[in-house]
Amino acid sequence: MQDATPAQLETLKTADGTPLKDSIRKSERRARIRAFLLVLPLLAFLVITFIVPIMAMMGRSVYNPEVVNYLPNTAEALQEWEGEGVPGEDVFAALAKDMVQGREDRTIGRVAARINRELPGARSLMLGTARDADEMQPPYKEAFIAEDDRWTNPEFWGILKRESRLITPSYYLLALDYEYTPQGNIEPRPEIYQVYTDLFIRTAWMSVLITVLCILLAYPVSYLLATLPLRYSNLLMILVLLPFWTSLLVRTSAWIVLLQQEGVINDLLVGAGFISDDGRLRMIYNQTGTIVAMTHILLPFMILPLYSVMKTINPSYLRAARSLGATPLVAWFRVYFPLTLPGLAAGVMLVFILAIGYYITPALVGGETGIFISNMIASNMQGSTAQLRLAAALATILLVLVMLFYWLFNKLVGVERLKFG
Repeated sequence: MQDATPAQLETLKTADGTPLKDSIRKSERRARIRAFLLVLPLLAFLVITFIVPIMAMMGRSVYNPEVVNYLPNTAEALQEWEGEGVPGEDVFAALAKDMVQGREDRTIGRVAARINRELPGARSLMLGTARDADEMQPPYKEAFIAEDDRWTNPEFWGILKRESRLITPSYYLLALDYEYTPQGNIEPRPEIYQVYTDLFIRTAWMSVLITVLCILLAYPVSYLLATLPLRYSNLLMILVLLPFWTSLLVRTSAWIVLLQQEGVINDLLVGAGFISDDGRLRMIYNQTGTIVAMTHILLPFMILPLYSVMKTINPSYLRAARSLGATPLVAWFRVYFPLTLPGLAAGVMLVFILAIGYYITPALVGGETGIFISNMIASNMQGSTAQLRLAAALATILLVLVMLFYWLFNKLVGVERLKFG
């Protein structure tokens, strides 16, 4: 039966008299609704467990509510102040009112602690004055200065005005080893406090190194898996999958036993006479320990995509290249290797993204020089509210770096070319 033309669809009708075109459109709409309802639980699950937490984390990294919430009248009055010298009577009057309310609500300590992080000594100034705020009489500016002459410090008022913004980039500046000066300028932090930029760089290059090591180790293993007879390849596959069936803590603990200075490897080297007993190698609680342990843990994520692609390559391709005069090396490089690129690219993406966010293994074997930025994020998450916001800023920067890697990877390789199995 030939397909109906649009003109015929306009004239044809179903058994109940409905135009056939309208009936087909209604049927297609019902099919789309059914398909959407089928994926709706998965969509809701992703939104609740993935999108919402990430958005909350990003919001918390710039949220700065202390001054706005606990000194609302002062924050409003400071908006009219030009920021030069010491503010006028209206700001002092608003601050006196907020201090009285803050003492009743027991919130003045929170805002004092927030300002104290920017200007040491501000906490004692605010809490000391707040104790007498309910007894102050106009003019409040003179009363505050009589209470403590530090109220004439322009730096304090500049910081208070700056922190009266509900949204602040302060935590992102700290995450990049910058900070506001009391004058409001952005400058690098003192060198002794600059830790996060180096940690981001270290995390990136160690993740790249671990990915390269996984490629070098996984490629020949995957080739053997794909070319060996079935009974041997099955045995080798069990050995590859064995780490998945073993606890991560057990595997990491095993590397500690092997690599420590009194461990198995050092004992073997001393026994073989390669090193002296006093010259035992330090291979754990540093970058070496992190690289060795993480390469072992992440290796299966490189092997499995490579194997799945190599298994589908017909051996006759190489034989055809050899029959046309190519040497084994040329045949492998010009024919076999390009066919494995989809699996190799998938492995690179899996290993690098897993490595850059890894936490447990660097925490156990990394020491001071082998930890990742994820360890610093976890450490800050267990601290005060300010540290939690700094952790959110660090995590957001890490997320952006991963997204940039994904975008660059898609431009260079193309995500549609990946084959995970």
